[in-house]
Amino acid sequence: MDAPRLRLPTEEEVAAARNNIRGRAIRTPLMKLNADIPGTNIYIKLENLQPLGSFKIRAAVNVLKTMQPERLQRGVLTASAGNFGQGLAFAAREIGVPITVIVPETSAAIKATALAELGATVIRVSFDDWWAVLTRRSFAGVDGVFVHPVAESAVVAGNATIGAEIIEDLPNVDAVVVPFGGGGLVSGIGSVMRRLGRTVRMIAAESAASQPAAAALASGRPVTVRHIQSFVDGMGSTAVLEEMWPLVRQSVDAAVCVSFAQITDAIRLLAARHHVIAEAAGAASVAAATAAMAGTGNIVCIVSGGNIDASKLGAILEGRNPF
Repeated sequence: MDAPRLRLPTEEEVAAARNNIRGRAIRTPLMKLNADIPGTNIYIKLENLQPLGSFKIRAAVNVLKTMQPERLQRGVLTASAGNFGQGLAFAAREIGVPITVIVPETSAAIKATALAELGATVIRVSFDDWWAVLTRRSFAGVDGVFVHPVAESAVVAGNATIGAEIIEDLPNVDAVVVPFGGGGLVSGIGSVMRRLGRTVRMIAAESAASQPAAAALASGRPVTVRHIQSFVDGMGSTAVLEEMWPLVRQSVDAAVCVSFAQITDAIRLLAARHHVIAEAAGAASVAAATAAMAGTGNIVCIVSGGNIDASKLGAILEGRNPF
């Protein structure tokens, strides 16, 4: 199936998205991180506090709200590491349509369990087969409208609602650090900053598992990179999707890589000082900012989700290696 042509959302589309998600997603708090870093104020945007524990509910609700009901009669299909699938399952259940979610074997068990509890049919496949579903936009034997977790205009607009909230809460923001999965989150938030003409640095945080954004920015085009399985299951891939590259190129100023150890340190920091539970992807932005990878000034870190297996969280909090 051909991928749709994408563009950054307009002000009107972001406003419509805010209206669509009202009553389903919450306006998450922006808190100052309890960390003493000279010349820098780090703020955390706590999307882990969303219903279902992830920012993805914003995009999932918005995308179904913008679709014609008759298109959804046969149900919906998506491929997700878990968080978007949960948001879409929540939205699909509200309107009474079935949903199938293709999940990579590397995803956290807690996410697959939550999907089943929301009424989704869950099919676990290898990471490579899962990635093929994302690019092919179909899965053999499953009917329904395919909803991409990243490369949908309404998904990007839903994510952009976070940027609108940041500007309202911290008008003098200097940088925003965003975990980089497929580029939909950083493009949505970046679209708001760019449209307002703000010189806000947009930083994509990647991990030692893979760095597709850094490779694409360096090469001027998407390139294939090595991807290793790790406890960082909510972000990272083998390449920036071709259809997302124009948006990423417009929205991202730099991509930085944090180590697994820096991510676990950030998870412990958030838990100890703020009683915040963050999954690895959600803590990657904090890891980058506290390691001075985002520069100085007022820096906002998107804590994108908090869905982490208890065994892995326990190991991290005890100072043990979860990977």
